[in-house]
Amino acid sequence: MSSFLTPEEIKELTGVKQGKRGKSREVLQAAALRAMRIPFYINAVGRPIVVRAIIEGSDKKEEAAPSWEPAFAHG
Repeated sequence: MSSFLTPEEIKELTGVKQGKRGKSREVLQAAALRAMRIPFYINAVGRPIVVRAIIEGSDKKEEAAPSWEPAFAHG
């Protein structure tokens, strides 16, 4: 499974399947994502890209990296 939503999933999420009134589908999808406060990126061809984990949530808790102290600090 990809780390990013597919174009079909973006269409379903935003409800925008085609452009209107002189605006492209991608511009309207980006506007819908902004209105929903869903973080996204615009790729090199102008398509909004949404990271799947933002939508699905993550059950994984990232473990904090163990802190490091120099050996002489325990001294």
